[in-house]
Amino acid sequence: MVNPWKIYVKLSVVLMCSHGLTKGSLAYLNYPAQIMFKSTKVLPVMVVGAFMPSLRRKYPVQEYVSAVLFVGGLIFFTLADANTSPNFSIIGVIMITGALVMDSFLGNLQEAIFTQNPDTSQMEMLFCSTVVGAPVLLLPMILTGELFVAWKSCSEHPYVYGVLVFEAMATFIGQISVLSLIAIFGAAATAMVTTARKAVTLLLSYLIFTKPLTEQHFSGLLLISMGIVSRLLPDSKPPQRAVKSDNIRRSRHKEENISSENTADEEKRPLV
Repeated sequence: MVNPWKIYVKLSVVLMCSHGLTKGSLAYLNYPAQIMFKSTKVLPVMVVGAFMPSLRRKYPVQEYVSAVLFVGGLIFFTLADANTSPNFSIIGVIMITGALVMDSFLGNLQEAIFTQNPDTSQMEMLFCSTVVGAPVLLLPMILTGELFVAWKSCSEHPYVYGVLVFEAMATFIGQISVLSLIAIFGAAATAMVTTARKAVTLLLSYLIFTKPLTEQHFSGLLLISMGIVSRLLPDSKPPQRAVKSDNIRRSRHKEENISSENTADEEKRPLV
């Protein structure tokens, strides 16, 4: 470990709040409505990243335009499905809004850890943030009796164990990939990728289950495509992260040169 435990305690609290509010909101919102709200995550992630003291990220106007187009397209797409089976509740809206706030801090906290300590590995962050949250979640499950009900249900249906193992492996691969994206490209770019994943999931559901595509669906796909294209266009200014890394690399190189010169001077001095 290269980071203290207190960092992962904070990260784990935010992570549990995000996942808990997201899962709990499904009891009050239908799935397309939840995706519609979650698709706006990239915008609060960019705003929090711009004001977080440890990051102070400056995003070009092109990225904001791309994010707005992308989010608008996904909202158009999901609204077309939500209109067929509306299930909006004020409790669900409050819960998913809280999850968005937690998500905006989660990605930027992870990026700040990678930025301040480049030796941090994705495996360390995933393991520590999970192992801290496990006992915290286990206690209320025991007190409410939910753990024993789940254990009995799994014993009656053994195939659930296989499903859980498969889901755990898939989640592990997905989380490692997301953390790698955050470490390399930052929280905002990662939010764009995960939002694109939601769009692909919705599109595949329409192709697999042969649901009809309306004009509103195609309008959403058009906006999503415009957002992706505008994001891929070259930017005239180098990203702030790269500039910062170059400055750090140059300062280290300069310090090494000064240190080597001082060492050479000391070697030339007489011993007496």
